[in-house]
Amino acid sequence: MLALGRSSPFLSIHGLDETAGNAIAYAGGKDGAKKTCEDILFIAESLAKSQPSKKPNSPESRVITQHYGVPAEGLLIKLSSWPTFLLSLIQSLRATTNVQSFTCHRYSQAVLFSYTLRGESPMTIPISYPESKEADVGFGAQQTVVEFPTESVPENDREAILSSFTAEEDRKVMRKVDKRFLLLIGLMYMLKNVDYTNAATVKVLQVGQSRNILKELNMTPDEYNWVQSIYFISYIVFEVPSNLLLKRMTPRKWQSRIIATWGLVLACHAAVQNKQGLYAARFFLGMMEAGLFPGLAAQLCSWYRSDEMGKPIMWMFGFQNCAGIVGSLVAYGISYMNGLSGLSAWRWVYLLEGLFTILFAGVVFLVLPDYPKSKRSAKWLTPREQEYLELRLTDNAPRTHDAAFSKKEVWASLKDPRTYAFCLSQILMNLGGYGLQWQLPTVTTSLGFAGLPRNQLLNIPPAAATVLSIIFAGWFLSKAYITRPQLIMIICAAALAFFLVLCFDVNRYATYIACIFGTTFYSVYFIPFWAWRSASLVGTTGTAFTLAFQSCIGQVGGVVGPQLFQSRFAHNGYKTSFGVCAGAIGASWIANVWTWYLTHENEEDIKRVRRLRIKANRDGGVWAGEDVKYPVKA
Repeated sequence: MLALGRSSPFLSIHGLDETAGNAIAYAGGKDGAKKTCEDILFIAESLAKSQPSKKPNSPESRVITQHYGVPAEGLLIKLSSWPTFLLSLIQSLRATTNVQSFTCHRYSQAVLFSYTLRGESPMTIPISYPESKEADVGFGAQQTVVEFPTESVPENDREAILSSFTAEEDRKVMRKVDKRFLLLIGLMYMLKNVDYTNAATVKVLQVGQSRNILKELNMTPDEYNWVQSIYFISYIVFEVPSNLLLKRMTPRKWQSRIIATWGLVLACHAAVQNKQGLYAARFFLGMMEAGLFPGLAAQLCSWYRSDEMGKPIMWMFGFQNCAGIVGSLVAYGISYMNGLSGLSAWRWVYLLEGLFTILFAGVVFLVLPDYPKSKRSAKWLTPREQEYLELRLTDNAPRTHDAAFSKKEVWASLKDPRTYAFCLSQILMNLGGYGLQWQLPTVTTSLGFAGLPRNQLLNIPPAAATVLSIIFAGWFLSKAYITRPQLIMIICAAALAFFLVLCFDVNRYATYIACIFGTTFYSVYFIPFWAWRSASLVGTTGTAFTLAFQSCIGQVGGVVGPQLFQSRFAHNGYKTSFGVCAGAIGASWIANVWTWYLTHENEEDIKRVRRLRIKANRDGGVWAGEDVKYPVKA
C-alpha cells in the first residue's frame, strides 16, 4: 500500500493504518488550518465509480491532538475506502489558506491528484490503487513517500470537473435544483402578487353598496389610488436595506421573515376604520414585502447561469399571473361571506389571505435552500454536485463563501452605466403596465359584460393568456434563436400596439381584447428582461445591491401609474391615461435600444455559448470550454 508523507510549511499528510481503518491527515506549520468533523463534506463521487450502486458516505471523524502517542493537530478519519482517504487529503488541502486550486482524476487503477499552492507551480501526485489489503502502514511505520513533481498540470481544474459530468448527470443535478426552487418560488411570488393586487380587487367588491370599501372608509376613487402609490413608496425606501441583509441572514431565514411579517400586516388590514388607517397599513405592507423579488433573483444567480435564468423567472412570473386567476376566484367566493360575523367581504379577503400567508412562511422556512455549498444543501446534494453547481457558474456569479458585504461591489454598480439604462427601461415599462393592471378590474367591470359578483371572473382571461404566453417565452428564450434584447424589442412593440388601441374609441370587445393582450405582453416582457439583467451582475453584494436598487427605481412606475387614472379622466374611458401609458412604453422601447448598445457584445457571446451548450448536451456531454467573459464596466 501507499502512504503519503511530506514535510512542508504548508501541509503534512502522514500515515495509514488500515487494520484499524484509520488515517491521520493534519495541517502543519503556521499556515495550517484545523478541520472539524462537519467540514469533511467534499466526497468526490468520481473516485467511487467502482461502486456505482452505493452512495458514498462522509467519513466519520473526530479532532485529535495526538496519534500513536505522537503530537498531532488534525483529524482521525474513519476510512470506508481508499477514495475516502484521498478525500481527506483533499479536505486538508482545502483548509490550508495557501492552496489555490486542486483537482482529482480517477482512472482504472490510478488517481491523478493535482493541486496548486499560491505562488508556486502546480503539483501532481500519481497514486496507484491497491487490489488487496496485504500491507498495513501505520503512523511511524515504514512509509512509501510519493514525490511531488513540479511539472504543470495541463487541464484547468474547472474544465476537468465540468467535463467529468455527462449531459444526463447535468440534467439530474439541475432537476434536483428545479424541484427545490421552481414550484416554491412560483408560489411565493404568486402569493405576493395576490396580496398586492387585492387592493384593486376589493375596490369593486359590492361596488355601489354600503359595504363597499370606498363607502365604509369614506374614500373617493382618487384617494383610493394612493393606496397603491403609498405601498410602492415604502417598497422603494426599504428594498435596498432588505436585500443587503439577505446574505448575512441567509435567504431561507430572511424570506421567511418577509412573508410572515407581510402576512401579519395584511391580516391587520381587516381592522382599519378609516382611510388614514388603510394608508398606514399599506405603507407597512410595502415595508415588510420589500426584498422578496430582488432577494429571490439574487439567490437564483448563485444556482442558475444567466442563459438559464429565463426558466426560474418564467415560473415566478407565470405563477405571478396565476394570481389574477386565484385572486379573482378567491374574491368571487369570499363575496358570498359579506356580512358574516359582521364583517364586510373586503375585510374577509384581507383577513383570510393574511392568515394563509403567515402559515406559508413556515413552509418557506422548512423548504427553501440557501446556497449550493451551504450545510443544508448537503442534505439533498452530494458534495460532488455542490462543487459542480458552483463551478458551472460564470466568474461574476455570487458564491456561497463570498463576503456578506463589499463596498467595492456597491460602488462598481453605481458607476456602471448599465445600471441606469436597465432602471430607465423598467421605470417606463412599469409606468404603463402597472397603470393598466391597477385599472383592469375597473375597466372590465365598466364594459358591462357581467354584473356583481361575476364581474370578478372577467379578470381571468387576461391572466390565463399571460400564463400561456410566459411559458412560450421561457421555452423560446432557452433555445437562444435570437438574443434577449431582440426578443424584448419585439415584445415591447407588441405591447405598445395594444396600448394604442385603448387610446381610441373602439367597441367594448376590442377594448377587452386590448386589455388582455396589453397585460399579456407587459408581463411577458420581464422574462427576457431579468435574464438579460442577470448577465451584468458581479458578486454577492453587487448582485443583491444592484437588483434591489433597480427594483426600487423601477417601482417609481408603480407609484405614478395608479395616479394617471384620476376620476377627471373617466369621462372618455381613461383614453388620456392610456395615452400616457402608451407613450411610456414607447419610451421604454427607446431606452432598451440604449441598454442593448451597452450590452450587445456580451449578449452575442451569451447566445454563442448557449448554442454550444445545447450542442454539447445533445451529444451527451457538458460544455466545459471557455465561458462568457463579463467585464465589470460596460
